Amino acid sequence: MAAAIEAAGLTETLSGEGPYTVFAPTNEAFEALPEGALDQLLLPENREILTQVLTYHVVPQELPSSAITSGEVATVEGAPVTVTASPDGVTVNNATVIQPDIEASNGVIHAVDQVILPPGAQL
Repeated sequence: MAAAIEAAGLTETLSGEGPYTVFAPTNEAFEALPEGALDQLLLPENREILTQVLTYHVVPQELPSSAITSGEVATVEGAPVTVTASPDGVTVNNATVIQPDIEASNGVIHAVDQVILPPGAQL
C-alpha cells in the first residue's frame, strides 16, 4: 500500500492532520488482484485511477473498532463504503477487517483482506 500511496502522490495528504481511518489492504490483498493490475495502476498515466482506488479506502474521520457501526460511511474519494459490524467482525464492502485498530499519528488503520473498488472502477 505504501508504494501505491507514493505513486498516487498521496503521501503528504495522508500524513496531514487528519483524523483519518484507513481500511488498508494487506500486501496479500494487492497480490490477489488480477495479474498485472497493480503494475498497471502504478504507471504514471494511471495516477488518477490509482488515486480514486486509494482514497476509497480512506474515511475522513477517526473510527476505532469500538466506534464502528453498520451503515454507509463517506470516503475521501466521495462514494460511500458499506460497513457491516457484527459479533463475527467488521466488513467493508466485501473486505474483512483482519487486523483492527493499528494506531497512526493522525487516525487509525484497519488492515483488510481485499482491495475495495469504488463504484464504476475496474481493474
